[in-house]
Amino acid sequence: MVGVLGGHVPVAADRLLELVAPALARPGAVYVDATIGPGGHAAAVAERFPQVRLIGLDRDADAVKRARARLGQRAEVVHAPFAELDAVLDGLDIPLVHAVLLDLGVSSVQLDTDSRGFAYSRDTVLDMRMDASAGRTAAEVLASYSREDLARVLSNYGQERFAWRIAGRIVRERAAAPITRSGQLVELIKACVPAPSRRTGGNPAKRTFQALRVEVNSELDQLAAVLPQAIGRLAVGGRIVVMSYQSLEDTVVKNVFAARATSGAPPGLPVEPEWAKPTLALLTRGAEHASEAERQSNPRSQPLRLRAAEKIREAK
Repeated sequence: MVGVLGGHVPVAADRLLELVAPALARPGAVYVDATIGPGGHAAAVAERFPQVRLIGLDRDADAVKRARARLGQRAEVVHAPFAELDAVLDGLDIPLVHAVLLDLGVSSVQLDTDSRGFAYSRDTVLDMRMDASAGRTAAEVLASYSREDLARVLSNYGQERFAWRIAGRIVRERAAAPITRSGQLVELIKACVPAPSRRTGGNPAKRTFQALRVEVNSELDQLAAVLPQAIGRLAVGGRIVVMSYQSLEDTVVKNVFAARATSGAPPGLPVEPEWAKPTLALLTRGAEHASEAERQSNPRSQPLRLRAAEKIREAK
């Protein structure tokens, strides 16, 4: 049983180990944690599979420092977004790997660090960049986007019913003073959401904060870019595990996995051509969720949607 490792509780770590075990049992196996964060999953893999070569990536420089301090020489940790997976592996002269983990979203460390600006439950700066050294902040998005673009972001990435109303209020408020603090934004959102809607579904600001974070970090574009790279780098028999925490991410993963696990042959052919055969076999029936015990002990696991697949054939 994997528990607290160095103060960080990795979500679904036991299930991860179960899923990647057949792939990592082989000699010379390489495991890639493409979102290494504080290193909880990587530490669990290192303990269970001491012979495995462990590679870690993260776009958050602070996470890279934490992972390196935690794992020492046991892992090669690179500061890079996971959309650059191919380039990182080329730089390390690694043509194929045997297991890849993508643990998406924001880590508990990022949420708990006020200077990062991810939390809506505390008054913090509106930053939300996963790589704090580059790119525009959430405050800059709020200051520069038109009402139409703000509404699009909130609707598409946050599935916010009151996106147009909130976007209009942002434009009016910023004309008087810049919106730079999470507390300002939360109060603005509450004023836009009718009282009956505020009484259900948790904090009414959560959808807007999710949408801004996705926009600031180009999260869906990054995910769409990394999945074909990760699958392409897997050796036959290798496995990919993706942990998502919101439906937009999970839909991207579901669609990519389904396409790779489906025959490309036209209906009615008596023999399936080699080129048309699936390249992936699904290891999970739909998206798996955390157990009740884990949801109770680790609240971050509550929205978990886990999908996994095995590479069964090289694409021709």
